Amino acid sequence: MEKSEIIEKVAKEIEITFKSDSSGHDWWHMYRVWKLAKRIAQKEKADLFVVELSALLHDVSDAKLNPGSNSLKEVEKILAPFGLEQSFIERIAFIVENVSFSNTLAGKVLTDKEGLIVRDADRLESSGAIGIARTFAYGGKIGRILYDPEQKPKFNDSIHYVSKDGTSINHFYEKLLLLKDQMYTKTAKEIAQKRHKFLEAYLKEFLDEWEGKA
Repeated sequence: MEKSEIIEKVAKEIEITFKSDSSGHDWWHMYRVWKLAKRIAQKEKADLFVVELSALLHDVSDAKLNPGSNSLKEVEKILAPFGLEQSFIERIAFIVENVSFSNTLAGKVLTDKEGLIVRDADRLESSGAIGIARTFAYGGKIGRILYDPEQKPKFNDSIHYVSKDGTSINHFYEKLLLLKDQMYTKTAKEIAQKRHKFLEAYLKEFLDEWEGKA
């Protein structure tokens, strides 16, 4: 089977699995990460097959969506029918296991170039206009309040990061505004600059409106 056909079939399976999600981790999130990761990989001259599959599968074992899941088992379930080598499947599973922001907070390290490209794409999805929309979608899904000036942000806390404690606006400080300086590739760093400026402008407008200044 051609690589392009495998990618097409994996994409269709992911679309079916995640199409009903309302937390900002739906099929269209996977689609955007996939397309952005492919764009970065082409500029950075990386292995497109590894990048595309890892991007499509990057949330299959996310604890927020699939509690108690095992990355290798989830990736094997999807890729094994295509007759891919076990070592290749394990490489994809390792990227999937270690790509998330919360796993980084928990001390997990990702050094694979293709994996870092997927991580860049996934983190760019948490910045800019899309990142803002996803922050409020996820906050509403898990029951976070919008904002409370009395509650201060918490940093480097992987448990707090995925809990309903805190506020959606605090998530800007705890994650979104930190992403610009966490990009690996030159391409992602350039994209992050523009998205970061949009975040800052939005946050200023929100806080001004909160106090009746705008």
